[in-house]
Amino acid sequence: MTDNTEPSTASTSSTAYVHPRREPFEHGLIPIPKLIFTDGTQTLASLKEKLVHRSTQSPTHRVDSIAVSETLQISPDHAQLIIDTLAVVIESDAEIESVGVDVFDLILFLYIQSYKRLLPRTHKDSAAVADVWPSTSAFDGYLSALSPLQLVRSNSRRFMPSLADEEAHQLSYLQKHLANILSLLADSVEGEGEESLVLTMEKFEHLEFLIYFGEKGSEKIPLSEAAPFFANSDPDMPAAPVPATQVHDWLLQNIASALEHISERVSAKENGPPNASDQDVPMFDAYASSIKPLTSARGPSYIEGISKSSCVKKASDLKGSSVKVVNCHDSVIYILAPLRYATIYGCSDATIVLGAVGKAVRVEHCERVHVIAAAKRICIANCRECVFFLGVNQRPLIVGDNHKLQVAPYNTFYSQLEEHMNQVGIQATINRWDDPVALGVVDPHDSLSHPAGVSDVQAESATRLDPDQLTNFLIPNWFEGESSGSTKDNPFPLPDIYIASQHRNHKNLAEIKQILRETQLEESRKRELSSALHAQFKDWLYASGNIRQLYCLQGD
Repeated sequence: MTDNTEPSTASTSSTAYVHPRREPFEHGLIPIPKLIFTDGTQTLASLKEKLVHRSTQSPTHRVDSIAVSETLQISPDHAQLIIDTLAVVIESDAEIESVGVDVFDLILFLYIQSYKRLLPRTHKDSAAVADVWPSTSAFDGYLSALSPLQLVRSNSRRFMPSLADEEAHQLSYLQKHLANILSLLADSVEGEGEESLVLTMEKFEHLEFLIYFGEKGSEKIPLSEAAPFFANSDPDMPAAPVPATQVHDWLLQNIASALEHISERVSAKENGPPNASDQDVPMFDAYASSIKPLTSARGPSYIEGISKSSCVKKASDLKGSSVKVVNCHDSVIYILAPLRYATIYGCSDATIVLGAVGKAVRVEHCERVHVIAAAKRICIANCRECVFFLGVNQRPLIVGDNHKLQVAPYNTFYSQLEEHMNQVGIQATINRWDDPVALGVVDPHDSLSHPAGVSDVQAESATRLDPDQLTNFLIPNWFEGESSGSTKDNPFPLPDIYIASQHRNHKNLAEIKQILRETQLEESRKRELSSALHAQFKDWLYASGNIRQLYCLQGD
C-alpha cells in the first residue's frame, strides 16, 4: 500500500478502500418479520420522526427500550432484544443500557434488517462433504472412517462464503440502498429537488455503523477524514452541511472502486498457485496451515478443518479480536483469549472452549457440539443435539431450525479467565444461561433454508441440562511459564441445584471407593471387577464425548 498522508483528496479509494463493517450483517440481524420494512424509507422515515420527538429530552437523540417498544409497536421483550443486539454490533463501547440507543444508529440498524445473507456455495465434491459431516455420531463404533486426506480436500471455504464474497455482497447491498440510507440521515433545508437534502458531519459519521476506510494492518480512517468535504474542517468550528447528492456520488464511486478491487483480488487468487489445503499433503502440514490466522488485523482469525485433534490458541496466537471456527470435527478446540466476536460454523462432534467474548458469539449449523463460553451474548441457529455451557450477560437467542439443544451453567476456568473477562467487559455476577429467547423457525434473512411462503412457528427452545449430568471441564495449564493469572476457580456461581448434585455425586463416589477398599475379593475377582470398571469408563468416555479431551494428552 502506498503511503499517502492526504486523505482529503477525492481519490481516497486509491490508497484506502471502503469496506462494510461485518458485525451488523453477521451478528445484528434479528429474524422478526415485523422489523423488516419493504417499502424503502416510507415507514422508517415516519418512525424516525416519532423517535426523534421521543428523544427531545436527550441532547444526544437517545431513546430507551420503552420508547422503542411503543414507537415500533412491538413487545417490551423484542424492544429489549433490539437494544441488546444493537449494543453488541455498534463500534462504540458506550453503555447503551444506561444511556439509551442513538436514534440514527437505530434507524440504520432497522434498515439493514432487509439484508439477505449470501447463499453458501455448493461443494464441488458432495461425497467429501458427506464424509466430513456424518449423519450419525462420529463416536458410533468408537471412531469414524474420515481420513485426513478427505478432510483436507473438503476445505470448508468451498461451501461457506469467503470473506471476499461476503464483503462484495454487503457492499453491493449498500450500493443499491445508499440513496435511501442517506435520505434517512439527511436534514431538509430550503431549496428545490435534490439540493434540499443535506448532511451534517455529525449525521455523516453515523455511516461508520455500516462502513469504514482502511487497509490490511492499518488503523481505520475516521469517515470524516476520508471524505474530501469534511477532511479539512476546523475542529473549533462546525463544518458546513454538504448536499446529500454529493455524499451519494462520492460513496458510490468508492464502493465501485472497492468492488473492482475485490474482483481483481479474487481473480488473481483463483489464477495463482493453489493453496496448500488443496494438495495431497500430510495431515500435520494441513493442520498447521488451516489454523493460521489472517495477516490482516481487521479480519478474523480462522480455525478450520481440524479433525480428531486438539487445537490451542492463546491471545498471542491471534490477529485481531474476532475468530471463526469452521468445519471442525471430532476435536477439542481451546481459544483462551479476550475477543470481541466469535463464530462457530458447520462443526460436529467437537468441544469448543471460548475464553471471553465481549460482544457476541454465533453458533450455526452445528451437530453434537459442546460449546463452553463466557460471553456478553450468544445466538444459536440451526443446530441439533448441542450442549451449551454458558456464562452470558444477556439472554441466549435461539433462532431457526434447532433440535434437542441443552443449556447448562458455565463449568470451567483457566488462570487468565477473569483478567480476559475484565478486558472485554463480562460480568461474572450476571449469568442468564437458563433464560433463552426463542424466535421463529423461518429466518427472513436466509432465502435458502426457508423459502418465501413458508409459514413461521416459534423455534424449538433449549432444555436445561440435568444437574446430575454436569461435570467440571478441566483445561490443562497451557499458561505455565508465562505470566499466570489469578483465576483459581469457576468465576460464575453455580445454581444451588447443580451444587447440591455435585456434592451428592462426590459423596457417592467416596462411598463407592470405601466399599471397594473394604471388600474382600480373590485376585481373579479383583481382575474381573477392574476390567468391568475400565470397560464402563471407556463406554462413558465415548458416550459423553469426553474422549475428545484425550486428544490433548495424545498431542503432548
